[in-house]
Amino acid sequence: MSIHFTEIAAQAAADGVITPDEILALRREGWGDGQMIHEEAEAIFAIDAALAERPAAWCDFLVKAIGEYVLNTWEPRGYVTDEQGEWLAAKVTADGRIDSMTELELLVRVVERAKNVPDQLKHLVLDEVERAVMSGQGPTRKGGELKPHVVTEADCRTLRRTIFAPGGDRPAAVSREEAEMLFRIKDATLDKPNAPEWKQLFVQGVGNYLQGYVALSAQLSRERAAELEAFMNDSESNVGRFIGRMAKGAPNAFGVVFGKKGAEPSRDQLAIEAEAVTPDEQQWLEDRIIADDRVDELEQALLAFVSEEISHA
Repeated sequence: MSIHFTEIAAQAAADGVITPDEILALRREGWGDGQMIHEEAEAIFAIDAALAERPAAWCDFLVKAIGEYVLNTWEPRGYVTDEQGEWLAAKVTADGRIDSMTELELLVRVVERAKNVPDQLKHLVLDEVERAVMSGQGPTRKGGELKPHVVTEADCRTLRRTIFAPGGDRPAAVSREEAEMLFRIKDATLDKPNAPEWKQLFVQGVGNYLQGYVALSAQLSRERAAELEAFMNDSESNVGRFIGRMAKGAPNAFGVVFGKKGAEPSRDQLAIEAEAVTPDEQQWLEDRIIADDRVDELEQALLAFVSEEISHA
């Protein structure tokens, strides 16, 4: 760490203020040699902790500088180690929790840009958003109305960027754990003034998890499509019987949505997987949809999305 970087950091930490010129100087000193070192990253967090107010330029600098340090300091670039993940998690939760949108944005940026990231970081973000939805308090609520059990636009943006990020449980796809989180949020916020994009996010998120492999042989008959439409118009329909009929009437298509998941199987494996309907997957969906003895609006939209995907498989 250069002497100039140290001096700027010490001054900012001492008076609790960071000026635009100091931010520019830190940017030049920190990236002057094309690399951010550990001592500089630590100094940035020390400055942040000392600031009475955090100007937008500082927040932008912190997110980009620490993100650069975590993602590109070690080879191969873009792969965040468990040790790096633990360090970052400890820094953003130093006071017990994520308490600023800057810290949350930093985590989302790392998860979003990493080729591989410890699940711990992804879970930190998702846990914080779920907590904010349930309590009405948290980083995504800063500057807005504090209402519990409501999904905001900021919640939706953060959730979408995180669950569809390349790194994590299922790269560029939604894991079962994440789908279960979406269901918990959905159940807690039904009939509330949620952000318009929440319905689409729920449907696409859970639908992404449910979708398995696209088999060219998957077909859906006209009769089966009519049955699906009738089911969608009947809120009293039994979900378990619906799933069973789907499995028998369109086994290939059903496998597209509810088949096992795996990492790039062969074509022969794909064909076998497309035929499979695991009891675990059937039970998972049924348990969540019939948990409250009703098929709500979002669940109807999810089933419509699933049937549409099957019909085009």
